[in-house]
Amino acid sequence: MPIIRKSEREIKLMRRAAQVVAGALETAGKIVKPGITTEELDARIAEYIVERDCSVAFKGLYGFPANSCISVNEEVVHGIPDGRKLVEGDIVSIDVGAGYRNYFGDGARTFPVGEVSDEDARLIDVCRESLRKAFEAMGPGVALNKVSSAVQEHVEAAGFSIVRRYVGHGIGLKFHEDPQIPNYVDKNRKSPVILRPGMTLAVEPMINAGDYEVRTLDNEWTVVTADGSKSAHFEDTILITEDGAEILTRTDVGS
Repeated sequence: MPIIRKSEREIKLMRRAAQVVAGALETAGKIVKPGITTEELDARIAEYIVERDCSVAFKGLYGFPANSCISVNEEVVHGIPDGRKLVEGDIVSIDVGAGYRNYFGDGARTFPVGEVSDEDARLIDVCRESLRKAFEAMGPGVALNKVSSAVQEHVEAAGFSIVRRYVGHGIGLKFHEDPQIPNYVDKNRKSPVILRPGMTLAVEPMINAGDYEVRTLDNEWTVVTADGSKSAHFEDTILITEDGAEILTRTDVGS
């Protein structure tokens, strides 16, 4: 399928959706603490999104049963919020999507729960930084493999591994659009994807403290590390501009 480049009108709508995603993640991060349940976090995220005239993108998407994906420790992605209480030393990844007038924004952050180990803090920092490296590599005329390479080089130099089974994606009028965006250099890709102004992309490194292999739990949603090691996940919705790139999942962008 062709990669859709967005008009100024479409970008304005996406900017609003992405801004609400960023605000929901910021709000969730402020209330992450020992004793709170993942379903309490999920309810607050949904409340924040709806209060701002947006729709919750994840609820019912492909049948997903919750408002957000909340994944704890060895859970990589697609964690289903429930009555589980967070405890001191956990790390929790929160993935949020919002729609505004049928256009979408998507973002994720990993938060420490209270005091965490030095290694877990480093895992979070390296994942966050790898997303920054991806953003810095983006711009018009850039091959997508360069973005993937920026993530891979940073993560593997730090001694962590990159999940292969799940990748980033285009986003806009549909929540998932082309292209797929691996966080590693995919040598099987037949032709390079070249970034162009107007492309909107959800870039989302998922990295593990141990091996990159993952498996899906019996609930058919939650993905965990195969070796039980902890995992971190960061994501931004990013617009390719005429002279660079812009992170849309920020609370300080114009609506």
